[in-house]
Amino acid sequence: MEGMRACPFCGPAAEEVVLQGRLWYAKWDRYPVSPGHLLLIPCRHVAGFFEATEEEMIELPRLLQEAKSLIDGTFHPDGYNVGVNCGEAAGQTVMHLHVHLIPRYRGDMDDPRGGVRGVIRGRRVY
Repeated sequence: MEGMRACPFCGPAAEEVVLQGRLWYAKWDRYPVSPGHLLLIPCRHVAGFFEATEEEMIELPRLLQEAKSLIDGTFHPDGYNVGVNCGEAAGQTVMHLHVHLIPRYRGDMDDPRGGVRGVIRGRRVY
């Protein structure tokens, strides 16, 4: 139980939660990539995406749609990246599953082609 208390995503403060599902909640990213960057986090402590239950996976798209609507209404982005880091080799630093919903804006980078492929330098544009 000691490790559970150290998890920054377990037991969030009520004021941090901007959307709440039955099995997931959403909060603003503390270190946003862009204005409106949200994290969708399962209420249950689970390390990675592939360990999520079927029930959790069924609820996720519903909360993603709610999150998109919230961001659309407040920030008016031009696009989105949706991403999950699975394991340390993929850049996961908090070992509690979280899905990034990152709003994108025209001009936020010179050439956005390739999107999430950019996690590997030199592989983004093909």
